Amino acid sequence: MSQILSVASRAVRGKTGSRYEDLDGPNKGSSDGGRRGSNEGGDTMQGQELEMNSVSIVPDDTFTVGQAVNAFGFGKFQAKLSLFTGLCWMADSMEMTILSILSPALHCEWQITRYQQALTTTIVFMGMMLSSTFWGYVSDRYGRKQALTLCAVLLFYYGILSSLAPSYTWILFLRGLVGFAIGCVPQSVTLYAEFLPSKQRAKCVVLLDCFWALGACFEVLLALIVMPTLGWKWLLALSTAPLLAFACICPWLPESARFHVASGQPEKALATLRTIAADNGKPMLLGRLVVDDNTVGEHRGRVRDLLSVQLRTTSLLLWYIWTVCAFCYYGVVLMTTELLKPPIPDVRKRPCQVQGCLNQ
Repeated sequence: MSQILSVASRAVRGKTGSRYEDLDGPNKGSSDGGRRGSNEGGDTMQGQELEMNSVSIVPDDTFTVGQAVNAFGFGKFQAKLSLFTGLCWMADSMEMTILSILSPALHCEWQITRYQQALTTTIVFMGMMLSSTFWGYVSDRYGRKQALTLCAVLLFYYGILSSLAPSYTWILFLRGLVGFAIGCVPQSVTLYAEFLPSKQRAKCVVLLDCFWALGACFEVLLALIVMPTLGWKWLLALSTAPLLAFACICPWLPESARFHVASGQPEKALATLRTIAADNGKPMLLGRLVVDDNTVGEHRGRVRDLLSVQLRTTSLLLWYIWTVCAFCYYGVVLMTTELLKPPIPDVRKRPCQVQGCLNQ
């Protein structure tokens, strides 16, 4: 009986992984150790199975800004943002359309040459070209809202100063600064697109062209009313009215939730998402907000990323398409004032027929 109990005791100790295997001798200890290792391996396998089962059973409690925006859909929040962004786009259109009106007016009043007329327009585009990278960096580092607010204030300020310019040199300098500020206006579309659901994004961004067309038409009507009586200086001053309105509503613009997440400010991003949910009448998503891309920390706002392997082809194609579209569009816009103008052999000796027609 004692032998049976001894064998049973050793079997139990070996099965449960007891630490008393040295009492049974070296052979027994090695045997029991092998059994214990086998049992521990089995426990590990069971633990892995339990972990895998827990991962598959428990739902993912994280969400991204894009998933939240898609869940909230297009509603009151996006409608208000459409009007705000459209106002900025309309103001930009007015500042660009006025180029085709300003140059002939300066030619009539100050008798500038055709080369100087062309330079009046070119200086604006040079300012835009030189400032676009700068404004992109500012927007990625400090936020779209901050950049747009500064842009609106500068545009209004330089627009008013342009209307007070006493000479051609001053108008050239100030219009160059206007072009520098205009380089930030496309950030309004970036801010707008980041709050749009993926299903409506393309359609809504394209519809912003309606505000551009509205701004161009409004500028032409304003010129027809103001130019014959008050002149180009008043036209420049009154054309800044939409910029002043946009600068006043900038404090109510929402900051990009994507920017807040990428810059390590998830609390502010969640506050913005709660505002969207409340305005659209949708429940706020439950879970933890996470970043949905790699634009975090020092990797934000780098121009060289546009020429990375993943983005090089897309960047080059977009640059080419944008260049061709700008060449065609502004070529037509700036040519409209020359279409119906009669040829004048010597512009310095002949009276300004355009100004005379407007004053009749």
